[in-house]
Amino acid sequence: MIKVFNTTKVLIIDDSAFMRKIIGDLIQKDPRCKVIGTARNGKEGLEKIITLQPDVVLLDIEMPIMNGLELLEIVMKTNPVPIIIISTLAIDGAKTTIRALELGAIDFITKPSNIFHMDQTMVKEKIIQKILMASSVKTTCLKNKNNVKKPKENTNQQSLSFSANKMVEQIVAIGVSTGGPRALQRVIPLVPKNIKASILIVQHMPPGFTKSFAERLNQLSKIIVKEAEDGDVLQPGVAYIAPGDYHMIVKEQKQMNQYFIQISKDAPVRGHRPSVDIMMNSLVHIDIKKVIGVIMTGMGSDGTQGMTLLKQKKDTYTIAQDEASCVVYGMPKAAVEAGIIDEIVPLDRITNKILQQLGA
Repeated sequence: MIKVFNTTKVLIIDDSAFMRKIIGDLIQKDPRCKVIGTARNGKEGLEKIITLQPDVVLLDIEMPIMNGLELLEIVMKTNPVPIIIISTLAIDGAKTTIRALELGAIDFITKPSNIFHMDQTMVKEKIIQKILMASSVKTTCLKNKNNVKKPKENTNQQSLSFSANKMVEQIVAIGVSTGGPRALQRVIPLVPKNIKASILIVQHMPPGFTKSFAERLNQLSKIIVKEAEDGDVLQPGVAYIAPGDYHMIVKEQKQMNQYFIQISKDAPVRGHRPSVDIMMNSLVHIDIKKVIGVIMTGMGSDGTQGMTLLKQKKDTYTIAQDEASCVVYGMPKAAVEAGIIDEIVPLDRITNKILQQLGA
């Protein structure tokens, strides 16, 4: 019997004819996807989104007439469609990619340093996987509601040097993937500056982007948000984001009565580095008063195994983002089905639930 499946319709928007050709040929090799059109700039792309009704759009940022960010703002306010950014690894490229994710882009594909490597099997499979994932997201969660605060002048410059009277007694551990950058901007900026807990965040993201993401989130927040570094001592009122392609582990130094972060290049766990499971597992082995475990939007089941063990060993309260507010209800669903979640809440109530459990 021949297997029947729906073909994912893809629109490519990029000002480079060569890039459109390379990516288009690559996608066409997979029978699950079909390129239904291309566009040279955002204006042309916007017209083709309306007329062709693609399932997924691959979008470049830097283009003439109308750039990718301008297109994203219009599309997400009017007729949301899953969009994957075609990004560069440059610092400016990382910053604009983070902005695109904030506006509602689902994910991004990094342009290889050598364009001729794009037909390699591994790169092809990664792109196809992202396209198929994007085609399954709920467009109702993509609409731009303009409820994310604009960046303010960053005043979060206080010292992070360890102080004995700032001993951390509670940790909030958050695991998130697809849709995470936008979702976290509706959680972390609401955390008060005087919170008496450290926040650990594992957001699935490749190297080169987590630093820009942390800086962006720091601009929006009352607390300090930083990319975690090896040896960082946990401080209350600070959120630490695992760097791309590194596991983030918490260790205890009992002699000095403190906890610190260890960055690891150990093997990926079920394809993930950083891994939510690795971060959660490390909290089992430290003497901490309380842990709040949070699983948010994302594909797969990362975090369920680590949170299960953590809940068995520690005073842990667990929260999962509800299906209706998730871009992809994968990671929260796995945790809920495992029976380890104390409360399922909408995205906009996650911060309040965290603060309630911390006694804030």
